Amino acid sequence: AHMLPVPMMNILNGGAHAANNIDIQEFMILPTRAENFAEAVRISAEIYHTLRGILSSRSLSVGVGDEGGFAPNLSGNEEAIEVIIEAICEAGYIPGADVALGLDVAASEWRCAQGYRMPKRDISMTSDELCSYIVGLVEKYPIISVEDGVGEDDIYGWKRLTESLAKKKTLLVGDDFFVTDSRRIKDAAEEGIANAVLIKPNQIGTLSETFKAVSVAKSYGYKFIMSHRSGETEDTAIADIAVATGAPFVKMGAPARSERCAKYNRLMKIEEEIRFKGAL
Repeated sequence: AHMLPVPMMNILNGGAHAANNIDIQEFMILPTRAENFAEAVRISAEIYHTLRGILSSRSLSVGVGDEGGFAPNLSGNEEAIEVIIEAICEAGYIPGADVALGLDVAASEWRCAQGYRMPKRDISMTSDELCSYIVGLVEKYPIISVEDGVGEDDIYGWKRLTESLAKKKTLLVGDDFFVTDSRRIKDAAEEGIANAVLIKPNQIGTLSETFKAVSVAKSYGYKFIMSHRSGETEDTAIADIAVATGAPFVKMGAPARSERCAKYNRLMKIEEEIRFKGAL
């Protein structure tokens, strides 16, 4: 049986992806209760456009960042999460039950000699303080996935965050940390670091290496997410690769702009083909 992935849609951008004052790079919605992929896309699109309406009504920017998410100036990371929760509710869905949240902290961008510094808010933190901050967000909001919560070189932070989030059944996803490299995945798995891997086929370079990274992740029981990159073309190959590998999640940006929508459209087409074959 082919499993279609749950989309992780980045609908609000900050960090290096956006010229605004929010430090966390990506705020994602995951329509975990959708009955099929097409329904997941519809739910996400409804929330995305509801969010646009809310931002617009507050005279906030509705220009989009690198991956199609909105990039308004808000009071900080918490307000970004709260405005998304508001959009989920206004669109008629229940946060945490119908739609969960995901973050890409991209904390490698915050590394400095003292530990970490959120550049836009000018807040400095130690590794322990950053871990506590992230765990606090997960406790307060329905966040089921945290990507790159600490810097790629902060092994102590990764171990601490892995332990804290494991108790909350939250995905701790390595992207900058693993760079789709099967050796890095194996080494981390043996140390018990993280529990999910971002798979970017054009980061490692070849399909063979991509499939190897997936198989190593699977062999250690790590979840994996088939992912686009910030700079994208309209190529839809990752949609096919996601279904072929049985990826539980895909990360392809907001339901906006053709280079993102092309991939969602391809997944909906695959779903139709599977359903059609199943009916014969």
